[in-house]
Amino acid sequence: MTPVSHRSLIVGSVIAVVLTGGAALAFVPADPAEIKSPAGDAKATAIKPSTLATFDLVQTAVRREGTKLVFIERVSGRAGAARPTRIGKLAGSDVYSYVWPTSLDPAAVGFEGKAGTLALAATVHPDFDDTPKFDENGDGDPANDGDLWHSHWVVLVPDDACGKGALKVRDIPAGAKPALPATWPGLPIYIDSPGYEPEIAGPTIRVSVPLKDVGFPASFAFDGVTAALRVNASVHDPLLCVADVFDIASRSLTLPGKIEVGGAGAKR
Repeated sequence: MTPVSHRSLIVGSVIAVVLTGGAALAFVPADPAEIKSPAGDAKATAIKPSTLATFDLVQTAVRREGTKLVFIERVSGRAGAARPTRIGKLAGSDVYSYVWPTSLDPAAVGFEGKAGTLALAATVHPDFDDTPKFDENGDGDPANDGDLWHSHWVVLVPDDACGKGALKVRDIPAGAKPALPATWPGLPIYIDSPGYEPEIAGPTIRVSVPLKDVGFPASFAFDGVTAALRVNASVHDPLLCVADVFDIASRSLTLPGKIEVGGAGAKR
């Protein structure tokens, strides 16, 4: 795999702290449901500097709107404006992503419980399609839509095979049969393709999630990340590594955002 950036190392080490319950540098937002970030601090090794504004986070939030949770990221440039270069094959291909790591247990959306950090992601990757149940471009072929922004639930875990201190989407070993969501796309990793269509307008990307899909939690913590992931050149464990982290809303991925959902009251 291509060496990861120093920011990937920060993400891996801090998520490891979160998963193990250790101490981490706290960042407390003024509004718990919103994390504001300084403009111009995004960095990258995987993309051109001229592209960074599209991944330069200035606001990350989760809001309740009726019976839905709306995950929001706002950047200093135009959201969704960049896509990876097509290479014509799965192995070694790139994925661009807007990610909301959460404190929700992966079991909330159908994965094996306590499997890692559950994150919602809006992604794009022109070399493959991982939403086989949905035809995003409406052309009658559900297997050619990877170059359109779409949503996933993923479970993230540290793995030094992706680079020291870096993260990956958790792999499913051959023969293992963990709990998986009904819309799991069949890849040997902890990924779900729930069909939530990202809304992109100017600097903002939004993904709306029905409250029932996450089990009506009373509250949960969250953060914001923009990143590039890469499919392993051998298409093998680890399958999908975080190759470059562009920006972290809280700077240190301590999940300082908190949304009060209302628990059982959210059903009414």
